[in-house]
Amino acid sequence: MNVLTDNLSLYGEGLLGTIELTVYGSLLALALGFLMASFRVAPVASLRAFGTVWVTVLRNTPLTLLFFAVVLGLPRFGVVLPFQLFAVLALGCYTSAFICEAVRSGINTVPVGQGEAARSLGMTFGQTLATVILPQAFRSVIPPIGSTLIALAKNSAIAGSFSVTELLGTYKTLNELGYSIIWTFVWIAVGYLIVTLTISAIFNVMEKRWGVAR
Repeated sequence: MNVLTDNLSLYGEGLLGTIELTVYGSLLALALGFLMASFRVAPVASLRAFGTVWVTVLRNTPLTLLFFAVVLGLPRFGVVLPFQLFAVLALGCYTSAFICEAVRSGINTVPVGQGEAARSLGMTFGQTLATVILPQAFRSVIPPIGSTLIALAKNSAIAGSFSVTELLGTYKTLNELGYSIIWTFVWIAVGYLIVTLTISAIFNVMEKRWGVAR
């Protein structure tokens, strides 16, 4: 217990860093994921191709490798940003590929007649997607999106290896101070549980309110 009470500020700083990475990374992943899902079902071949390449490349690239590419690669092209922002970019882009596929699967559950009816009323593809298809698709993809964002929260631990303040990285300092490594990781695990259970609770509420009735 002493490892927590003696280092509450250190744990708090790490937990806050993990929460920030999770929140900002999730917002970016959701925005890009919905955008790429729209591309993948668009009637324009070039957009479909771009969305397919985006998903294929990111979904099949190890996240650690993506961190290296973003944190070490972008500065070589003159893009110099805080490490935390680099981490958010890596997490958000990587997770967006999985969000995209979840949303696309939801779009495929919407009856084709819904889109045809909207087009018969003179609605454009963008209007049909935004006002008819996506609202219905979202209801069925709430659980998989929640699971994907929980995975993002856990994946944020990789950022600690790239000089980003987050929860897992606190073990290095505590180990150097001589604290029990077992209890150090126990309280780190508790911190991650707080984050992941909070996400789970939020999506459970969303599913009860807007999810597909069973």
